[in-house]
Amino acid sequence: MQKIVPHLWFDREAKEAAEFYTALFPESRVTSIVTLNDTPSGDADVVSFELWGYSFMAISAGPLFKFNPSVSFMVNFDPSRDGEAATRINDVWAKLSDGGNVLMPLDKYPFSDRYGWVQDKYGLSWQLILTDPEGEERPPIIPTLLFVGNVCGKAEAATDFYLSIFKNTGRGTTARYPSGMEPDKEGTVMFSDFRLQGQWFAAMDSAREHGYAFNEAVSLLVNCDTQAEIDYLWEKLSAVPEAEQCGWLKDPFGLSWQISPAILDEMMQDPDPEKVARVTRAFMQMKKFDIKKLTEAYQG
Repeated sequence: MQKIVPHLWFDREAKEAAEFYTALFPESRVTSIVTLNDTPSGDADVVSFELWGYSFMAISAGPLFKFNPSVSFMVNFDPSRDGEAATRINDVWAKLSDGGNVLMPLDKYPFSDRYGWVQDKYGLSWQLILTDPEGEERPPIIPTLLFVGNVCGKAEAATDFYLSIFKNTGRGTTARYPSGMEPDKEGTVMFSDFRLQGQWFAAMDSAREHGYAFNEAVSLLVNCDTQAEIDYLWEKLSAVPEAEQCGWLKDPFGLSWQISPAILDEMMQDPDPEKVARVTRAFMQMKKFDIKKLTEAYQG
């Protein structure tokens, strides 16, 4: 099981979006659909899916949160691993940009012969890049954090913070803004990438006026094996007590996380709807998840 899973909050389109995304990339499929009944948002579909072998989750839970480019997904089209990379990036771009919003056109830039940044028709942001086959290998999909507004200039501090908390970590590339690129401050992070639990993430600062910030539309769900692991991550990450609910928290930089027992996924996919309903009722009452109480609810 992938340790850290991006979780996407949709109004009612989680299933539709998952089917759209899985049609775009190789090694992609919808792996499960579970309906949570009687939540504050009514009946909510939870969809698990894989894109290029990378796990995502999505929920249809009402129009409370909207996607914005503070969290995007970098997609590496690597000619050394994919003979169709040059063609595939054009095809995927055409489908993602249809009905969406182009933030940076698919074009040649100093850092890549082919790169573009787009919000798709659901508002989710993607950065597509034709990777230099001579460069250091990266996985096809990398969640990317853009530090703007009151957290601009904190990408490096956030990276250090995450690296201090998780296991199996490491640093990758770091490129800093030079002088003369105002409003971005010299020395802040133009781009960096790093590993948490063996998975790659990226971070960037931007001092331009964007008008958005991290929110619950995209969160990072951490699958935990024990209650001790849940307790540890909760204590280290949670910085906004009023945001604590149903396993959700916000860290000191405003990024949303879900700290969840891995066993919960198995419980929620049980074919017995009464078991699923009992577990749902139990976790809806919790802030930090309690594995013992969830197990008791599951067993009835």
